[in-house]
Amino acid sequence: MAAATWPEALTLGFIGAGRMAESISRGVLRSGLILPSQIRTADPSSDRRDAFASFGVTGFQSNSQVVDKSDVIVLAVKPQIGLPNLVNLRMMSHHLQVRKVVMDLKPHFSKEKLLVSIAAGIKLKDLQEWAGFGRLIRVMPNTPALIGEGASVMCLGETVTKDDEELAANLFRAVGKVWTADEKYFDAVTGLSGSGPAYIYLAIEALADGVAAGLPRDLALGLASQTVLGAAGMLNTGRHPGQLKDDVTSPGGTTIAGIQELEKGAFCGTLMNAVIAATQRSRELSQT
Repeated sequence: MAAATWPEALTLGFIGAGRMAESISRGVLRSGLILPSQIRTADPSSDRRDAFASFGVTGFQSNSQVVDKSDVIVLAVKPQIGLPNLVNLRMMSHHLQVRKVVMDLKPHFSKEKLLVSIAAGIKLKDLQEWAGFGRLIRVMPNTPALIGEGASVMCLGETVTKDDEELAANLFRAVGKVWTADEKYFDAVTGLSGSGPAYIYLAIEALADGVAAGLPRDLALGLASQTVLGAAGMLNTGRHPGQLKDDVTSPGGTTIAGIQELEKGAFCGTLMNAVIAATQRSRELSQT
């Protein structure tokens, strides 16, 4: 793969200065893709602006200032906190919040600017209606992007060019791996890679309960997490997970005994059902 590039004159702005925006900023700076002077952000919180200032990024109080001074704008508006503990109401409020932010900025957008949205659950058709133009890219990252190991999926608006796609891909390659897919798959993407880290944490927690087999807890947790990390890395060999499983599983050995117990508990079916359930819930929430 060719080295990632970013035009020297091109500026990058973030609407919202949360942890994901900070991770992307730090990632592109760490990769050498862009200079701190080419990045700007806006957030009402002085603490968040100070966090960005600590690595050389200019922070503004006004979103419009960021849009005016940026060529590529990342919409990183987070769901509001402190709302009633009702998920549908919270998602509806988030939808209205993003709508207000984008519509307030509509006079500042132009076809010369690229808008990249990581706002959860906001569809391209809504963004296009609110922003008044179609040079839009929607991205679904996941939380391991915070440590540079994210899985991000992009879908493209109707007037996006190949150069636009490559610019956005370079941003998210700085915090992990990137795929492009049709937006119709985004609910399933949410169910798999968006929610998937929680499934893996649950599996690690269960493996770490190897204390039941007599291991000290610190040792059990360390072995469990490194085993998951190493097993994921083995997939980089290009071999199918089933082949890798067979390599570890000797006839009549310890591994097959463990796998038999997992199958008694419908391990594979339960994971598949978890992805399907999360996909369906994402679909429901995106329609609020």
